[in-house]
Amino acid sequence: MACIGDADPFTAAIPATKVELTVSCRNLLDRDTFSKSDPICVLYTQGVANREWREFGRTEVIDNTLNPDFVRKFILDYFFEERQNLRFDLYDLDCKSDNLSKHDFLGQAFCTLGEIVGSLGGRLEKPLIGIPGKKCGAIIVRAEELSNCRESVMLQFCGNKLDKKDFFGKSDPFLVFYRSNEDGSYTICHKTEVVKNTLDPVWQAFKIPVRALCNGDYDRSIKVEVYDWDRDGGHDFIGDFSTSYREMSRSQSQFHIYEVLNPKKKGKKKKKYQNSGTVTLLSCLVDTELSFLDYIRGGTQINFTVAIDFTASNGNPSQPTSLHYMSPYHLNDYAMALRAVGEIIQDYDSDKMFPALGFGAKLPPDGRVSHEFALNGNPQNPYCSGIEGVMEAYYQSLKSVRLYGPTHFSPVINHVARYASAMTDGSQYFILLIISDGVITDMAQTKESIVNAASLPMSIIIVGVGPAEFDEMIELDGDEERISSQGRYAERDIVQFVPFRDYIDRRGNHILSMARLAKEVLAEIPDQFLSYMRTRGIKPGPLPPPYTPCPPPALHPLLCRRVSRI
Repeated sequence: MACIGDADPFTAAIPATKVELTVSCRNLLDRDTFSKSDPICVLYTQGVANREWREFGRTEVIDNTLNPDFVRKFILDYFFEERQNLRFDLYDLDCKSDNLSKHDFLGQAFCTLGEIVGSLGGRLEKPLIGIPGKKCGAIIVRAEELSNCRESVMLQFCGNKLDKKDFFGKSDPFLVFYRSNEDGSYTICHKTEVVKNTLDPVWQAFKIPVRALCNGDYDRSIKVEVYDWDRDGGHDFIGDFSTSYREMSRSQSQFHIYEVLNPKKKGKKKKKYQNSGTVTLLSCLVDTELSFLDYIRGGTQINFTVAIDFTASNGNPSQPTSLHYMSPYHLNDYAMALRAVGEIIQDYDSDKMFPALGFGAKLPPDGRVSHEFALNGNPQNPYCSGIEGVMEAYYQSLKSVRLYGPTHFSPVINHVARYASAMTDGSQYFILLIISDGVITDMAQTKESIVNAASLPMSIIIVGVGPAEFDEMIELDGDEERISSQGRYAERDIVQFVPFRDYIDRRGNHILSMARLAKEVLAEIPDQFLSYMRTRGIKPGPLPPPYTPCPPPALHPLLCRRVSRI
């Protein structure tokens, strides 16, 4: 009999979202003399640490066309928090060899998986490059999220005439659900509440992901055990029954009654023993969970804002000991954090224009202290073009402002919150990245700003750089205890804090350091995003009309005839 401890099906490891890629090309180069090219597409993925390209898979070959619509799909695991670099190479197959060097190269395209899923309708079109002086045509990649068992189910059960187990009263029954594993063992996946002093309990309805109940296998056995609760933890076994998700889902229109059997009683071959009562499935309501990608494909834009700490505790930027020092050989921690997070989020913003702010510096020409200034020097338009534009504005600010203090977070949080408060319909979601080196001096105001922002479509990432203790920043991260201000608690946990030093590669591999940091700070964003949409009842926008490949123009039959090769 399995152990009946507390179970939370949501804490179990959930498989990564899987995305299916479909590839088409238009106006490919014609490398054949007497017919058109016979194209094949080869997909490569890039390793994070060594940056090496590895072949992931190949489509089929389509004969005699410059406008192929490949049937064979590529299925990849998708992670919002990772920069997943892809390369598509096109070849004209000239023989049966698997060695690509024996075939004619038609061009290639580079992108990230985030770029594809972040494009309108999950459709990305890019020009093919790689052959100097030639127009190589275009590649069209469409992404579709595989359902991966995204259903959840609302179940309600009641009991009838269960065995009496208590000497001075009736039983206190509860149910424990187990999913079967491939090796024949069972894993606990849900436990109902206890209904006191009754042999005819009605348990509250509960919602559970189907993947937690049966791991997506609708016919997998589900065992349900019935217990009588005892205060000392030695709960009395009443009996059990088995079912499956498919069987329960058929009961949406009618009750389903299960006999509760106790093998010990049955084994004694008592003629009078029939069962230890019955359990009835009263309702089974199936719902499909909406995913982060459903909203992205429906047109929701992710807006990224960065705020950088320009307080004097960072050190003189002209000195190598400064956290803002611009080495000619490598990025400083501020630049690495900015690039690590920004390069991933930019894939989900169509115009690639990002507000970049600074705080804690004295500004020219009068030396006034500002806790919310535009890095590009234009307070009316703090937007920078792409992450490269943000990086350039950051470097220019270091040359023009004077590092000062103190460290105030609330002005930049309120800055983004003002924009988020005007976009609460689900069309926009805002992410603020704050990079700082030390102690927050407006902690009370920052807490109030976060509590207010928690009801808005925004998330806050705080990256601590340098050797300081970050106790106050850890307090803002609501993982342990929901943040509060003046008796009001934040509606959602919207803050993620990490110290960059915990993710720096000791061998000096900055690319690996940036990948580790991004994976940690961005992992919670999809769930924070979904919590806002669900609590507001916001559904994804309508998908754009499906892309229909245009058939190539009809040619004379004689020109279409395949010429065999020697």
